[in-house]
Amino acid sequence: MVQERVSGQRSLYDQDYHLWLEEMARFLEAGQLEQLDRENLLEEILDLGRRDQRKLESLLTRLWEHLLKLGYWRSELGRNQAHWRGEVTNFRVQIQRELKVSPSLRRYCEGVLEECYQDARRIVAQRAALPVELLPEEPISDLDQVLSLDWFPNPGHG
Repeated sequence: MVQERVSGQRSLYDQDYHLWLEEMARFLEAGQLEQLDRENLLEEILDLGRRDQRKLESLLTRLWEHLLKLGYWRSELGRNQAHWRGEVTNFRVQIQRELKVSPSLRRYCEGVLEECYQDARRIVAQRAALPVELLPEEPISDLDQVLSLDWFPNPGHG
């Protein structure tokens, strides 16, 4: 009987995710822990953390892109500087909001900072039609500076 219930919950999980969530919430609220689809619930909880990490990676990469554009894409600087600076501020604010809610993710950001920088470096080189070697191989600043609302690279200097 328990196996049938678990099997039915998995079926609901696969058939109607939103309805499954509502049912899991009702079971939790009623204290009916034996009714929970523990396997899928655990996977969903773990996936929430992975989603937060992927979101921060994406935001950091986009932030690095715009910082590199400001520092090194001279031919477009005059036309796009205000937009790029606005994007830098936007990504910083979003990252800071995420870190305010989950401060422990700062360590994760520090761990992927260079990887995100390297991704952004390749993206900017392609978009600017520049040899990637013209962009610094090492990140142009640390996480504290990258997230500082007051810091922007000097055009042409990083």
